[in-house]
Amino acid sequence: MAQNQSTNSSSNSGFTLPAPTEAPAAAPTTTTATVILPPGQKFEGTYTVASDTSSRDLLIGGGVLLALFIAFFFARGAYANSLVGRRVPPAKANAAGWWLFIFMGSLATGLVLSVVNASRFLTPVIMGSVASVALLALILMLVTGRK
Repeated sequence: MAQNQSTNSSSNSGFTLPAPTEAPAAAPTTTTATVILPPGQKFEGTYTVASDTSSRDLLIGGGVLLALFIAFFFARGAYANSLVGRRVPPAKANAAGWWLFIFMGSLATGLVLSVVNASRFLTPVIMGSVASVALLALILMLVTGRK
């Protein structure tokens, strides 16, 4: 009886892997061309345009930006308190903290926009304005935070 069970288990193994197939011969090399289509149009019905940003990507980017802004708000308060500890007047320390918040917020906004859709948002007009706001806020933070 034990011999009957061993023959049954070997004949009914359940899952088996398929036989390996040989790799096809190397295909001849072909040249490729880059085709730029307007957003929303498809090339031969199979490929979508990569520069189109879905609402899901924008929603995730907005959530990340909101979380960063909350963290920056607490960093602003800590920076202002550290300036008050170094004998900077509280009004100037608070203003310097807000300039720090604007500086970090503009840098985070530029970073999130470039990650969400680099082809649309990584242009000189958008990134130049975000960088100029960040630079202005950095200068004002350093000037305002003095004694």
